[in-house]
Amino acid sequence: MSNWKLVNQTFLYDGTFYGLLTIVFDCFYHKTLPVKIYPKNNYIPNFLDKTIEIMTNEKKSQRVFDGIYKHIGYQALYNSFYAFLSNAPHKEIDILKYLCDGFEIGPKINDRITLSYVANVMAMRKRALSECHRLKGLLRFVETNQHIFYASIHPDNNILEPLGHHFMRRLSSQDFVIHDQNHHLCFLYHDDQYQIIEDTCFQLPDLSQEEEMYQKLWQTFFHTISIEERKNPRCQMQFMPKKYWRDLIEKPI
Repeated sequence: MSNWKLVNQTFLYDGTFYGLLTIVFDCFYHKTLPVKIYPKNNYIPNFLDKTIEIMTNEKKSQRVFDGIYKHIGYQALYNSFYAFLSNAPHKEIDILKYLCDGFEIGPKINDRITLSYVANVMAMRKRALSECHRLKGLLRFVETNQHIFYASIHPDNNILEPLGHHFMRRLSSQDFVIHDQNHHLCFLYHDDQYQIIEDTCFQLPDLSQEEEMYQKLWQTFFHTISIEERKNPRCQMQFMPKKYWRDLIEKPI
């Protein structure tokens, strides 16, 4: 990428993975790199920045998606997608350089950890994957009075979609909602179909009577078997970080 031109521009896009792939297409075609990339909704206007809005183009993004799989490999597609889900600042620039360089040298890009943007992509992917894996075991569903299962989460990374797909396979016959309260998004699953909406469009139903009863029974059991003299909050936090406690039914005592 040494012969690429760095342009004094800030690209704005719609914040989707396909929107970022559209930027990859344009940059690779023109052999240019912007100074910054921001999701349009998160950008704070700055009179020093020369901004250009890049509209998502389905044909361009699909060509890049297919090209990554064909020329760089599935692993690069996997790495870039999970890196995109991370909450790391300036992740778009690192992913852009990683993919553009990958198109030039192929799958060997994954071995060039000494390049800062490759190392950053790997680190972002690891953080997002680790949190997603952790929440697969920590997520707790409750039953509402409409017989829909509901779960609340507060993840650092935007992992709602892969997490939702995991539970679509595990609970294929059950309607459910996973509510990401940090990113204000809801994953809705019904009749083998899903959609992700903003939580402003979602109203949580009341818990069913059976759910309230079982929660009380469980919490009573949890408190009954505990030994006051052996209470150790520090040890509890080592096994279960405190940031997850708010979403657990069996809250640590």
